[in-house]
Amino acid sequence: MGAIEADAAALTSVAEQVAAEAAELVRNARESMLAGREVAVDTKTSATDVVTAVDRESEQFIRGRLAELRPGEPVLGEEEGGRAGDAVTWVVDPIDGTVNFLYGIPEFAVSVAAQIGGVSVAGAVVEPVSGRRWTATRGAGSWLDGRPLRVSRPERLELSLLATGFAYQAERRARQAQLVAGLLGHVRDIRRPGSAALDLCAVAAGWTDAYFEHGLQRWDWAAGALIAAEAGAVVSLPGEDPELGLDGTLAASPAIADALRAAAITCGAGGV
Repeated sequence: MGAIEADAAALTSVAEQVAAEAAELVRNARESMLAGREVAVDTKTSATDVVTAVDRESEQFIRGRLAELRPGEPVLGEEEGGRAGDAVTWVVDPIDGTVNFLYGIPEFAVSVAAQIGGVSVAGAVVEPVSGRRWTATRGAGSWLDGRPLRVSRPERLELSLLATGFAYQAERRARQAQLVAGLLGHVRDIRRPGSAALDLCAVAAGWTDAYFEHGLQRWDWAAGALIAAEAGAVVSLPGEDPELGLDGTLAASPAIADALRAAAITCGAGGV
């Protein structure tokens, strides 16, 4: 193992440790909430785009732990922002799937990734409720609770299961719904679990065959996209494929990636 690979492995270990610790904080907060504790809720880009006090507590905790374990390295987080540095930058989503968290739905996660030059080299996605830990190291593979991950091999696009998500702005959501309606005729079925990070992990595990969504931010995909790619998925990130839209994200089994891309473009993905 070379120096770069060894360092990436060390970064993955830190990402997993910090994400797991933050996930415990979030899980405890959820249990208190379900027991009747009120949680402060605010909004961001629209009335439906919510942020809770627990999101902010989780991010503050992650920032504090990274400052202890990797002092001096900048952090870019969903709630407090930040800027990328010249070397390692940590990209953090303290709760990916906040709406699910708020409603008591168990599908949400803490996502922590290390990037160098805007490229993810290490990442972890930890689910507070189930305790599942998804991890990846660039060039070395991805794992679920230590078990190697590989994508599915559907026979053709028509037999594939596609995951997606929607924006918080009503006008754009309507355009996304039209795209999904078009894609329904090309795939077996569509799922909308509510967490981009977990959607990407599901592709890595072969639980779904592909995932496609517009409007993701860096913290949404930084860890999950690496996990999917290291499991063998074809991954296109925002800005990489204008025909899918300037902020389109796609992760798919190689068996259907080209066919899905073509179908999405035909259905108007570039205009969403």
